[in-house]
Amino acid sequence: MRHNKKFNHLGRKTAHRKAMLSNMAISLIQHKRIATTLAKAKALQVYVEPLLTKGKDDTTHSRRTVFAYLQNKEAVTELFQNISVKIADRPGGYTRILRTGFRLGDNAEMCIIELVDYNENMLKEKATKKAARTRRSSAAKKAETVAAEPVAAPVADAPAAPAAEEAKAAE
Repeated sequence: MRHNKKFNHLGRKTAHRKAMLSNMAISLIQHKRIATTLAKAKALQVYVEPLLTKGKDDTTHSRRTVFAYLQNKEAVTELFQNISVKIADRPGGYTRILRTGFRLGDNAEMCIIELVDYNENMLKEKATKKAARTRRSSAAKKAETVAAEPVAAPVADAPAAPAAEEAKAAE
C-alpha cells in the first residue's frame, strides 16, 4: 500500500532525488529561471517555495535551515539579501511554470520555471493590461454618458477672468 506517498519520485533513489532538487533550487535562485522537464519543475516548485518563504525571515535559524537544504553559501546569501526583498509583500506563489513544448529526443514535456518577481516582460504586460481598455467597452461607456448627460448651457468664464487679470498685474 502506498498511503501518504504523493510526491513524484522522479525515477530516482532518495539521495539522488534530494541532491538533484537541491542543485536545481540553487540554479533557480542564482539564475532566476531554468529550463527543465515539467515533472522536475513541479517537484522543484514544492521543494523551493518553502525555502523562499523562510528567506523572508532573516534569522540565524532560518539561514541554517535553508543552508541544510541547499548546501551553498552563495545561493543562501542571494536568497536572503536580494530575493527576499523582492518577495517580501507576496503571500506565496513565488515561482511560475511556463510550458515550452516537447523535447525532440524523447518527447518529454519541457518548461521554464522562473521566479515571478524577476520576469520584467510579464510585469510590463501586467501594468499595460490594467491601463488598456477594449474599444467596445469604451464606446459603450461614451454612448451611455452622452445619452445620460443633459445638454447644459455653457457657463460664463467669470472666475477665470479675475485670475488672469491678477497674473498680468503681478508681472
